[in-house]
Amino acid sequence: MNPSRGFEYSAKSDYLCFPINRYSVYDTDSYDVIVIGAGAAGMMAAGTAARNGKKVLVIEKMEKAGRKIRITGKGRCNLTNARPPEEFASQVRTNAEFFATAFAEFNNRATIRFFERQGVKLDVERGDRVFPRSGKAWDVANALEAWCLDNSVEFRFNTRVTGLLTLGNKIFGVRYMNRRGFERKEEARQVIIATGGVSYPATGSTGDGYTFAADLGHTIEPLRPSLTPLISPHPQLRDLHGLLLRNVRATLFIDNEPVREEFGEIGFSERGIEGAIALRMSRDAVDALIDERRVKIVLDLKPALTPEILRERIHREIAGMPEEEFFAELMRKLVPKPMVMPLCRELDIQSKTYLKKIDDRLIGRLITVLKGFVLPVTDYAPFEYAVVTAGGVCCDEINRHTMESLKIKGLYFAGEVLDLDANTGGYNLQIAFSTGRLAGMLKQ
Repeated sequence: MNPSRGFEYSAKSDYLCFPINRYSVYDTDSYDVIVIGAGAAGMMAAGTAARNGKKVLVIEKMEKAGRKIRITGKGRCNLTNARPPEEFASQVRTNAEFFATAFAEFNNRATIRFFERQGVKLDVERGDRVFPRSGKAWDVANALEAWCLDNSVEFRFNTRVTGLLTLGNKIFGVRYMNRRGFERKEEARQVIIATGGVSYPATGSTGDGYTFAADLGHTIEPLRPSLTPLISPHPQLRDLHGLLLRNVRATLFIDNEPVREEFGEIGFSERGIEGAIALRMSRDAVDALIDERRVKIVLDLKPALTPEILRERIHREIAGMPEEEFFAELMRKLVPKPMVMPLCRELDIQSKTYLKKIDDRLIGRLITVLKGFVLPVTDYAPFEYAVVTAGGVCCDEINRHTMESLKIKGLYFAGEVLDLDANTGGYNLQIAFSTGRLAGMLKQ
């Protein structure tokens, strides 16, 4: 693993010029609020501020709003989770107490009501995950944008903010790059940074907000991928790409000590070990790998069966098969077909070994593998494949009742740019909606 793959931010970054598109709005009057970033948190903040009578401009460097929303949840957008609000804190991995204030102002039930009022019909699926009934993530993004426009929010797309304007410890606007490559400024009494993290950088999340915050004296907690695939050198995994295992139990070990157990789905691809189980475990695994600790995942492929009951089942299966049948046929009764050959290699046995040659010693080894398939983890997928960014603007430097900076008056933060992240299942988008709503209220 190469720790240098962590994100680095610099105030001296070069900024590219993007042409401004037909949605651009120019106005000679100053704005009350400028929101940097037209993602989930930014649009929620902008719409909220506009509904409260503020003149709001959203500046977005991409060509349209909600780029990351449109691809989240594999294009379906798991926009929140319907579990009881009092259980939410257990799913927030960092600064849960800080987030609790924003969540109390705008919780998951409020999010569900909000989108239903915008005409987005919702369904609650397994694990209490909430999706648009259409199965289309862009319905969520479009609803947020339409709500903003209905409340007279002005958008300026294909425009990149290059810095913040301050006087003493007060904000008074932003600098941005126009289409001719010249830097211009726009003034506002309040600025909300909602630029996201550095995960999925192709959607525009390239860490600009960290640079702005650091330039003004904010502490940036170390950035690393979270909810990201884990990489194992196990030789059998190359034959498991595309396989999704359901109803398995996985235990994460760090330095041979069990630290986390999960039940559910785990999958394998060219990116690594993924699926809900691996993504939830990745937060702890990534931190351990950065600290150069030993990490492994142990899979119980038959969690409903004790070793004794599994042994009885194997004997029963063998008794019902001809002695001339191959070992591979027994394996097909126990595991999905794609796992047959990899497990045969793991057991160091030929798949065409006759069942009559299978003894108790081999059955014991088979049970050990089925109940404890060991996958050493030596690396993790980079930010390009991470669902969210762990780390960010230090929450101790933010007023949790307003989302305003404690260092710069009039500067607010919302969403993934903050040192807030949660488990997979709709929780991270809820963080964006809750903090965006609170920031947009612009409490003084």
